[in-house]
Amino acid sequence: MNQLQLFLPCAAGVEDYLAPEVLRITGLPPGCITKQRGGVAVRTSLAQAMLLNLHSRLAQRVLVLLSYTEYRGEQDLYRAASEVAWERWFTPRESIKVEITAQHSPLTSLNFAALKIKDAVCDRFRAVAHGVRPDVNTQWPDVRIYAHLTTDTCSLYIDTSGEPLFKRGWREDKGDAPLKETLAAAMLAASGWFDGDADLLPLYDPCCGSGTIVIEAAQMACNIAAGSRRRFAFEKYVPFQKQVWDSIKKEALAAEVVRSPEQKPIIFGSDVAHRMVDFAQRNAARAGVADVIEFRGGDALQRLPPIDVSTTGGGVMVLNPPYGERIDVGGVAKGAPRDAGSFEDEPNMPRFGARELPHTEGAGEFFNQLASHWKKNYSGWTAWVLTPDLKLPGKMRLKETRRVPMWNGPIECRLFRFDMVAGKMGSDHRDVKSASDHRNVKSGSDHREQSDRVL
Repeated sequence: MNQLQLFLPCAAGVEDYLAPEVLRITGLPPGCITKQRGGVAVRTSLAQAMLLNLHSRLAQRVLVLLSYTEYRGEQDLYRAASEVAWERWFTPRESIKVEITAQHSPLTSLNFAALKIKDAVCDRFRAVAHGVRPDVNTQWPDVRIYAHLTTDTCSLYIDTSGEPLFKRGWREDKGDAPLKETLAAAMLAASGWFDGDADLLPLYDPCCGSGTIVIEAAQMACNIAAGSRRRFAFEKYVPFQKQVWDSIKKEALAAEVVRSPEQKPIIFGSDVAHRMVDFAQRNAARAGVADVIEFRGGDALQRLPPIDVSTTGGGVMVLNPPYGERIDVGGVAKGAPRDAGSFEDEPNMPRFGARELPHTEGAGEFFNQLASHWKKNYSGWTAWVLTPDLKLPGKMRLKETRRVPMWNGPIECRLFRFDMVAGKMGSDHRDVKSASDHRNVKSGSDHREQSDRVL
């Protein structure tokens, strides 16, 4: 188990950010990793696989490649799965599930292909475990086996993560179609907010919903491991060494940074629905960052900057604007408090609409007003806006200085960057270096050495 071939899948467009994250977490040299379509491959140990599960914010899972063979039909898949020493990884007491994906596979039924792989796994256990075979559990399996087919090759993986890694273990309160934590982390990575060694700039999400973006940012600032509040599949596997895992977790816990009482928060979130602000506050408490984020209620069209950035060198807004019922046809969020400085709860706030809808009547007017509000009140801020609407800059009458392709589940989006100068278009503002301009690959110990940064 000292040399394993791992594959860390990620959302399309995130590979360029996942690769340096893997290097930073593991301390491996660049030659050990390979960027592939939809993920990163790395040759390393099981201990490093545990470390990646604990610390990665961008990977969807950590998979171990156990077989790579050519195939022509289902019987070849059965043979390939039969030759894998599954008993080295788990026992017949663990339940299994086989999932399969394909690109240009000649097979007519992927379900039948998955069934043949499952049969091979069970038949092998019958042969090596005195007739005992594992049960199948399609809902909550102990072991997830993944097969990926191309035109003529089959890759078989065992999943060390269990639940997908975007499930950090702190989210219990959520609105409709919440932003996945891995996508929020990718937005922060693309913005470059956490790059470098200088003090962190103030960060604000004026449409924070249940708090995903700001909670991810706060955990990063406090050096809290992404998976520190959950369990993983590898904890049930045969090679698992509890003492090694306990040491990894103990080291991660010791590296966490606590905000001192005299330090003022620099991470802020607000939302038009006070119900969602309550959700965000409870989520932040479970994530261990309740005292690091300042939450408020208020309409994004009226909320003034939460902090004066004239002495900080600027501020960063990162947001996934809502779509659907949350935006009224007049461009003002329904039920929003009229006083931008008011913190009193407002009753009967409307239900949040589906965020994934790419077009909504009146959205253009909303974004036009939002851009005017930003230009008037947010001089010195850089806004990163994730949207499926490729015409958003035109609706905002702003010129983007960068656009990053990203996928929100099945929806193709763009992360637009706008630099704010009062009364001027964003392109007139000086260009602060972005993540791709100065992305730093730090040593493996860097994820434990953030205590000198100002929170």
